[in-house]
Amino acid sequence: MAVKQTSKIEFKIGLDDNKIPEEIHWSAEDGDIKESEAKALMISVWDHNKKDTLKVDLWTKDMPLDDMKQFFHQTLVSMASTFERATNDDKMSATMRDFCDYFAEKLELKE
Repeated sequence: MAVKQTSKIEFKIGLDDNKIPEEIHWSAEDGDIKESEAKALMISVWDHNKKDTLKVDLWTKDMPLDDMKQFFHQTLVSMASTFERATNDDKMSATMRDFCDYFAEKLELKE
């Protein structure tokens, strides 16, 4: 199958003298997003040859703790949905969502 089109997603990380993220901006051509500010990001890339996941997890030093907890919770919920779409494994997706509910309850994220 020949590539018909390409798309670019770009992250720019502003670092302090100690290489700690001060600011994060991202752009996505197809999403019409240009230099949008973010406080955190998690990127996972599957290396097919090594059968391993490469990861980049960054957050700015002014990312509020409560926002970080919510970011993790929403990421976990999203992963459960993505897992279900990718594998059609309803039982494990439901188990993942149960954990997400437990996670939210323990961190008092839900009213």
